[in-house]
Amino acid sequence: MNTGSLTETASLQLVDIVHLKWMLAGEGLHVHVEKLQSDPEYACACLLAAERSANATLRHAALKLRARLGQLATTS
Repeated sequence: MNTGSLTETASLQLVDIVHLKWMLAGEGLHVHVEKLQSDPEYACACLLAAERSANATLRHAALKLRARLGQLATTS
């Protein structure tokens, strides 16, 4: 069923977003989950901050989420 797989995909993305949110919170950055899901520029800024982290686990989480959200990596 397509509906089930779409719901599952959205749930997996939400889990990844919440994971990123709490990891960034540990670095003093607040992430607004709904805004990250609806605002591509905000999402890009959050992912870029995570990708610049010294924490390898956080960088990996950001790359994984960027791929799930279909965002291209930036070189900035």
